[in-house]
Amino acid sequence: MFSAFCDYFLLFMMYSFIGWIIEVINFIFISKKVVDRGFLIGPYLPIYGFGSLAIIIFLQKYSSDLITLFCMCMIICCVLEYFTSFIMEKLFHARWWDYSNERFNIEGRVCLKTTVLFGFAGSIILCVVNPLLLSILSMVPSLVKTILAVILFIIFVIDVLISLKVIFTFRTFTQNVRKDSTSEFNKLVKKMISSKSILGKRLMQAFPNLKLSFKEFTNKKIRLSVRSRK
Repeated sequence: MFSAFCDYFLLFMMYSFIGWIIEVINFIFISKKVVDRGFLIGPYLPIYGFGSLAIIIFLQKYSSDLITLFCMCMIICCVLEYFTSFIMEKLFHARWWDYSNERFNIEGRVCLKTTVLFGFAGSIILCVVNPLLLSILSMVPSLVKTILAVILFIIFVIDVLISLKVIFTFRTFTQNVRKDSTSEFNKLVKKMISSKSILGKRLMQAFPNLKLSFKEFTNKKIRLSVRSRK
């Protein structure tokens, strides 16, 4: 049981790392510069790890039906990306990515273009990449895999805790900063986050298009104001 967990966690880390590489390369083409992408300090993006594991675990039976596999990969990735965006926005009062300018998008959280790309990527992962990674893992002694998985898990948990502390700074700033202009509000908070720490600066570079949920913040402020008058 524990051995299986170690294998899955190592796969999770490998796919998270692959996702990080893809995001960094993609950003180089878009912005012509190298940026450490993602919420976490380390070179990995958990959303890619979770998405890949979900495809591996739930879609193995469709591996011989490429059309069905492609469609199911699209659905899983679309749902995962949508709810990740939704939850992150509710937790931290910020929109970390926005597809509002893309055609066929849903609330700016997901769009058809990226969903199709994820569909192709998921199919390749299940049919080509995962068998290759499994063959590599099978050659590694069980004890080595266990030690490696435990070390990486400890590093990952520490990374998550530190990164969450940095990200939760958004909640503090959105509760204290008073601005009437959404753009000015965004610029001021980003500047404050960047100047607060090296990790905060890295986070702002990783998500240059981040948009704070000013509307939600304003509505809360209005409700508080109404209550205080009562």
